[in-house]
Amino acid sequence: MVMDPIGNIPCFMSVLKNVAPRDRRKIIIRENLIALAAIVVFLFAGPYILNFLQISEPALTMAGGIVLFLIALKMIFPQAYVEESVDSEPLIFPLAIPYIAGPSLMATEMLIMSKDPGRWREWLFAVVIAWTLSVTILAFSSSIVALAGEKVIKAAERLMGLVLTAVSIEMTMKGILKFMELYRA
Repeated sequence: MVMDPIGNIPCFMSVLKNVAPRDRRKIIIRENLIALAAIVVFLFAGPYILNFLQISEPALTMAGGIVLFLIALKMIFPQAYVEESVDSEPLIFPLAIPYIAGPSLMATEMLIMSKDPGRWREWLFAVVIAWTLSVTILAFSSSIVALAGEKVIKAAERLMGLVLTAVSIEMTMKGILKFMELYRA
C-alpha cells in the first residue's frame, strides 16, 4: 500500500507520455530496479541513519504518519496537485525516487527495521514481494488502464488513499503515545 503501484499508474503514464511505447516498459523496469536498490539500502542503513541523526522512534513514527497522510491526501484529491513534467527520458527522478521509493516507504522501512532488526530476513522478503507486485503492475500499466479504464484506476487510487489515511492517523497517534510514555517516566 505504501508503494502504491495503482496510484502510481497515472503518474507514470503522465511522465512517460513523450516516451515511445516500446521503451516504456524498459524504463519502468530500470526505474524499479533503481528504486529497489534504494529501498534495500534504506532497509539496512535506516537504523544507523536514525542513530546518527539522533531521531527517536516516536519522532520517526509521527513523521512517517504525517508524510503518509500527505500522500493519502494526494491520492484522494489528485486534482489539487500539479502534474510532474519531464522533458526527456526520466532517470531516477521522479519515477524511482520519490514515486516508488518515496519518503513514506523509507520511513516505514526504517521504523520496522529499528523496532525489530532480528527479523531482517522477513523484512527483506516482504520488501522484495511488495516490489515484485509493484513492478509487475507498473510494467503492465498501459494494459491495465486500457482494460480497467481510467475511472476504475482513479477510484482504486482514492480508495487506497482513504485506507492510507487511516494508517497514517494510526501511525501518528502511536508516535504521540510512545512519546508520552517515553518522557512520562
